[in-house]
Amino acid sequence: MFKEKVVLVTGASQGIGKAIALKFASLGAKIALNDIQSQEENLKKVKEEIEKLGTKAHCFFADVSKLEETEKMVQEIQKEFGRLDVLVNNAGICQDRTLAKMTKEEWQKVIDVDLTGVFNCTKSALPLIIQNQGNIVSLSSIIGQRGNFGQTNYAAAKAGVIGFTKALAKEVGRFGVRVNAIAPGFIDTKLTEAIPEQLKVAAKQLTSLGRFGKPEEVANVVAFLASDDASFLTGAILNIDGGLAL
Repeated sequence: MFKEKVVLVTGASQGIGKAIALKFASLGAKIALNDIQSQEENLKKVKEEIEKLGTKAHCFFADVSKLEETEKMVQEIQKEFGRLDVLVNNAGICQDRTLAKMTKEEWQKVIDVDLTGVFNCTKSALPLIIQNQGNIVSLSSIIGQRGNFGQTNYAAAKAGVIGFTKALAKEVGRFGVRVNAIAPGFIDTKLTEAIPEQLKVAAKQLTSLGRFGKPEEVANVVAFLASDDASFLTGAILNIDGGLAL
C-alpha cells in the first residue's frame, strides 16, 4: 500500500509513535524516525525492528519545538530518501498540574512541543508533501475536546492541533494534499501507566468499551487516514477513544 513512499513519524521511539512507525513499515513504507537525542537508544531499536520487516528506516534526531532543527531534519530526509509523502505529527509531552500551581515554564513547554512542534514540522515538510501530493496526520487528544482536570496546558495544545488541522486542510486541498487528525482517548502507554489505579478504573468505566486502547489500534487508524482508502477525507478529527466522548 505504501511501497516506495516515505513516512516521517515524530516521537517514534516508543508508545504510539513506535506503533505507527511499525504499522507503516509493515505496509511497505520507508520510515524516517524522529525523536530527541536522549531517546537515541530506543529509536535505534525501533529502526532495527523495522529493518527486520524488510524495509528501510533511518533515525533523525531533532527537537520539534525548534524550527531550525525541524528544517534541518527535513533537509536530511530529502538527502537520505529523496522524497517525503506522509508526515505524522506524533511527538508530545505532558506536564500536569492545576492552573493555580502551574508554572509559566510548564505551560510553555507543553505548548512548544505539542502545538508549536506541529507547526514547525508541518511548515518544514509541507513543500515536499505538496510536491508528492502527500498528506499529514496529527495527533490531538480527546482532552483537546473535553478538557481534563490538571491539564489546561495539554488541553489547550491539543485543541490547537484540531484548529490547525482544519485550517490547513482548507489551505492545501487545492494541491491535492489531505490533512487530518486523530483524538485518542486513554491508550496503554507509559503515560497512562503513571495514572493511579483508582483513576484508571474510573476512566475505564467512562469508556463504552470498558478498557484502554492499544497503540496498535491508534496506528491502524493513522495508516488508514494516510492511505488512498481515505482519499476523500480531509479536515477530519477521528476519535479513537472506545466511546469515551459519548
